[in-house]
Amino acid sequence: MIELKGSQKLPVLNKARLQVNSTSPLDGVLSWFEQLHQPSIPKSVWIRCQLALAEGFTNAVRHAHKDKAWDLPICIEVEVFAESIEIKIWDWGDRFDLEQKITEMSQRVDLESPGGRGLKLMKDIADTLTYSRTPGNQNCLSMVKYYTPVPNQED
Repeated sequence: MIELKGSQKLPVLNKARLQVNSTSPLDGVLSWFEQLHQPSIPKSVWIRCQLALAEGFTNAVRHAHKDKAWDLPICIEVEVFAESIEIKIWDWGDRFDLEQKITEMSQRVDLESPGGRGLKLMKDIADTLTYSRTPGNQNCLSMVKYYTPVPNQED
């Protein structure tokens, strides 16, 4: 639950956890994510969250788990609240300073590069973006996107 000032809490509308490995296809992850959609989430917000999830998962596979055992788990957790979506992705990669990397990337832009824009995309999409080391030597990419709910159209 998200805590608000004055100890109010917003209820979780939907919550799920998925564990896959580095050889799992992205389309399976996105299909799983699609099941969590709520009608109150604006379509533009949902599409941006899909993109952020795709970038985060792809980074875990290509970078964090590069040169590691194929069966290392990547865990994904999504919580949908009335006014926000939280996406967390855990990997087993080496320590990584997300803020430093984003700063370095913003100082040099290579328009010819085939990749390297995913972190910037996630930073632009998410209202909060963190990547932290857990006590169990995992990393957790956490993205939160706030939104204004769409009114119920069934009237």
